[in-house]
Amino acid sequence: MRIRFSRAAWACVLLGGINALAGEGMTPLQVARLRNVGSAEISPDGRHIAYTLSVPRRPFVDDDGAAWVELHVVDLQGASRPYVSGEINVSDVQWTPDGTRLSFRAKRGKDKETALYAMPLLGGEARKVLDFDTGVGGYSWSPDGSRVAFLATDKEPKELKDRKDKGFKAEVYEEDWRPTKVWIARPRMDFDAWADAGEADELNAKPKALDLPGSASEVAWSPAGTHLAVALAPTPGIDDEYMKRKIHFVEVESGNVVSRIETPGKTGGFRWSPDGQHVALIAAEDLTDPGEGRLVIAGLAGGAPKDVLPDYPGHVASMAWQDNDTVMYLVDEGVWTALGKVDVDGSNQKTIQPAGTQVMSGLTLRKDGQAGAFVSDSPRHPGEVFTLAHGEAAPRRLTDSNSWLKDVSLARQEPLRYKARDGLEIEGILIHPLEEQPGVRYPLILSVHGGPEAHEANGWKTNYGRPGQLAAGRGFAVFYPNYRGSTGRGVAFSKLDQGDYAGKEFDDLVDAADHLASIGLVDRNKVGVTGGSYGGYATAWCATALSEHFAAGVMFVGLSDLVSKFGTTDIPQEMTLVHATKYPWEDWEFFRQRSPITHFQKCRTPLLIMHGADDTRVHPSQSMELYRYLKTWGKVPVRLVLFPGEGHGNRKSAARLEYSLRNLQWFEHYLKGPGGDPPAYELDYGPYKPAEKSADETERTESSETR
Repeated sequence: MRIRFSRAAWACVLLGGINALAGEGMTPLQVARLRNVGSAEISPDGRHIAYTLSVPRRPFVDDDGAAWVELHVVDLQGASRPYVSGEINVSDVQWTPDGTRLSFRAKRGKDKETALYAMPLLGGEARKVLDFDTGVGGYSWSPDGSRVAFLATDKEPKELKDRKDKGFKAEVYEEDWRPTKVWIARPRMDFDAWADAGEADELNAKPKALDLPGSASEVAWSPAGTHLAVALAPTPGIDDEYMKRKIHFVEVESGNVVSRIETPGKTGGFRWSPDGQHVALIAAEDLTDPGEGRLVIAGLAGGAPKDVLPDYPGHVASMAWQDNDTVMYLVDEGVWTALGKVDVDGSNQKTIQPAGTQVMSGLTLRKDGQAGAFVSDSPRHPGEVFTLAHGEAAPRRLTDSNSWLKDVSLARQEPLRYKARDGLEIEGILIHPLEEQPGVRYPLILSVHGGPEAHEANGWKTNYGRPGQLAAGRGFAVFYPNYRGSTGRGVAFSKLDQGDYAGKEFDDLVDAADHLASIGLVDRNKVGVTGGSYGGYATAWCATALSEHFAAGVMFVGLSDLVSKFGTTDIPQEMTLVHATKYPWEDWEFFRQRSPITHFQKCRTPLLIMHGADDTRVHPSQSMELYRYLKTWGKVPVRLVLFPGEGHGNRKSAARLEYSLRNLQWFEHYLKGPGGDPPAYELDYGPYKPAEKSADETERTESSETR
């Protein structure tokens, strides 16, 4: 029996009643308060693990802004305490070489720019040990801890600053960049001897800049102390950093480049071997490889590195040296992560933890290589600190950053495989409706990842832009497909969509909905689609060219016109080399036909479009174009929501909550509600405003900035 509701009743359901109808499932405010461990660094002796914790600001309580990032330390028994907390943003946490102190970058107190701070492991006030006119970027300690190599741009010339003060602020697009340089300085680390701030300033007032060919994005001091490994690209542009970044070896004393590693295409993170003779890095297989995921080894002589895991059907995500001859690594395999190790010559490959149990990232090892730490999430919790030591059967969880989740009923989540229409097996993650009943068919939300060089793992799937448990608690099934072109299944699979924008890759989405309907879970007439960036492109395509298959869509920072996208993006070479495989002028008709804007008159799918007004990756004009065509055509419900001050994804707490509410409202209205005209454009924020201070709201008040 279908229960009919009036529009007024549905307004209550969709807005003011969201929390009340949640039952035991997750609520929008619970999603907004989720904390997440971002990184974990094990101490050299392995007794402590420093980690960063993202703490969202509370909507309608705190000043709006991005989440705060705190520094905490946990021991091997799971006892954790905050070291730097409160209204602070900590980044690049490292142990000093002797393991007695923690260093990090932050802007505190009267700092005008980000500075380098350090504090003793035993606790106490964090002290500034290095600052710079334009801020301290990524950094690396010398082996003896006496010097720091760091990244920064030159100070703006006084003449240029004076002109700007007079109003001459024109930007010469992609020509007036200032490259990021590598600097070497002596930080003030003797807290007791250098009590005089003047003496401290004199000590590090004149860092030495290295004259290197390009713009630096990462630096690491060799354990031998003689060389730096520096990632350089021709310009600071993101396109060059994506496609032309190379690792250079630089002599510390002379500042000369002695060699470089000749990797084709994308180059990821790198690590020195303990003896300083080799570097392990994550790189692309070739120039057209969409995602760096090969584990390669190079020596100080540079040249072509050796792939030590050739043809591995996965993507290496992080690595660390166990000893001079052995590298341990985390590799994404399908929807899981495996832990393995291999020798520098590619021999003795061994799996330590097989895929099928964990989703892991950010591996770090203690100095003897016999224990490590990493971040892991699961269907039951966001990222937390885990550890694993030699001889232990499985990783151990050390932190619990969202203890309240144990009182929230979460829907069942599982990996699912299905066959696409051409027989290719596709994998994804299915979250069942929370109150699932046998024989009942449910509305479905397809949540499509971006990239497409990315993948969905069987971990925590809920945040402001991913409906996950929030939608499951309201009677939706939610499916996250790893369509062809995704990572985690090797280079060949990640290239299956190349030169075929919106082709078989998005047919995989239709086939996912058909499969879920065929097994009796989903009402095929009530399928919605959403996603951001490339997932936004998928949403636009599904709402236009494939409109007959989808009853609602929510597009976020997505593409609508591939021709104008090429002309307004900051990654044109990346788009061409690893996705389109040709330039627009080489085949105008192909780019036109694979653009959702070309098919707007096929649209019968009510479409909510949302975009950051300051997006440089996918210009907001991509959303404005599609909106204007559909709105003027006037035959399908469409709404455009722009978020001022936001870029390629929302960072601030208010914009995140609003996105979540509007996403849920749209799908409730068109997949479960009356449909027809769009729901009211004004949201009722009443349920999300605290009537008075509660225990939850005071959870973080009066916490000191450092402990």
